[in-house]
Amino acid sequence: MDKVDETTRSRNMAAIRGKNTKPEMTVRRLLYSLGYRYRLHRKDVPGNPDIAFIGRRAVIFVHGCFWHQHPDCKMAHAPRSRLEYWGPKLARNVNRDAANIRLLEQTGWRVLVLWECEIKHVEDLITRLVCFLGHPPSKD
Repeated sequence: MDKVDETTRSRNMAAIRGKNTKPEMTVRRLLYSLGYRYRLHRKDVPGNPDIAFIGRRAVIFVHGCFWHQHPDCKMAHAPRSRLEYWGPKLARNVNRDAANIRLLEQTGWRVLVLWECEIKHVEDLITRLVCFLGHPPSKD
């Protein structure tokens, strides 16, 4: 049983965005402050990644733990209502993510998936980004 009425639930769900989410904006600001320059939501790159580094052939996906079902994460809980809807929907997201990553890697792209719950640990995040991308260009 849902805790809120259908109109409120519909309004809440309609407000959830797919682009420019808070976790994505946090990662983008951090990358920029480190000196990296990137492209956003490139439709010409398989999977339409959140952040693309065309010259480095590297992409970053910033996944919400719930929407992309982060394994072993408490934020990726199963909904309690409408399981017949949510189960297949979330499974499709996970399967699509795996297919996109596989296609990117097969075509020579390096892929980094950052989860919403990991973004809170800024020092660890910086280390992962620099290890993945290499050192940023000098700021001369």
